[in-house]
Amino acid sequence: MATWFTEKQTENFGITAKVKRSLHKERTDFQDLEMLETEEWGNMLVLDDMVMTTEKDEFVYHEMLAHVPLFTHPSPKKVLVVGGGDGGVIREVLKHESVEKAVLVEIDGKVIEYSKQYLPAISGALEDPRVDVQVDDGFMHIAKSKREYDVIMVDSTEPVGPAVSLFSKGFYEGIAKALKEDGILVAQTDNPWFKSELVRQVHADVKETFPITKVYTANIPTYPSGLWTFTMGSKIYHPQRIPVERFTNIKTKYYTSELHNACFALPKFVKEIIE
Repeated sequence: MATWFTEKQTENFGITAKVKRSLHKERTDFQDLEMLETEEWGNMLVLDDMVMTTEKDEFVYHEMLAHVPLFTHPSPKKVLVVGGGDGGVIREVLKHESVEKAVLVEIDGKVIEYSKQYLPAISGALEDPRVDVQVDDGFMHIAKSKREYDVIMVDSTEPVGPAVSLFSKGFYEGIAKALKEDGILVAQTDNPWFKSELVRQVHADVKETFPITKVYTANIPTYPSGLWTFTMGSKIYHPQRIPVERFTNIKTKYYTSELHNACFALPKFVKEIIE
């Protein structure tokens, strides 16, 4: 008899994947963690019954969270990733030669441990000498950092459990202080179909904190609705006014220089949410 995993994305809608087997399951100090081997998506990381990443479509999220801000900034040298214990964003960050140090602050060390075991193609870059992996509270790390980072990326789960504080206005204000005078913030900000109020509120909070605030989207099939938003806050640099020569040739599967500009063209209903 077939086994299926269903993420209940709303009270009335879910996404289902056929499961070959459960690779690991435990209750960590912070959340329920499970690694599943699925027929369609390969190995899948699930936290609190929500899909975090899969081997098949992970590149979309990780590339779009990393490359949009890193090409917007003319010379990012020190980068912080809050969350992202699977290591996918770090892998993409290190493709930029200007990056001298990438700091990963993940509150749940078990996410790092089991990603290394079951998602090696995603997590492999965590062993790079340029990477500083810290098992710590990202909110507190930001609070202690002052004018330290060129780019900060918030790779959090949805705003439940340990990630709730990562969607607060105070957190974005702390990030502004942790960034250098020309720094950039990018955060994953969920989907406009089921979480329109969250998208609206985050945009409003970031807009009150950063002179330049932009929302962009990507298609991620295993995330709720498939249409995902990211919110950028920039102190100086506008992501749609980048010299063509800045786009260096890095290996990607989703992100391109053409898509960099196109991803900021929002569907009308999304524009209405943030306006």
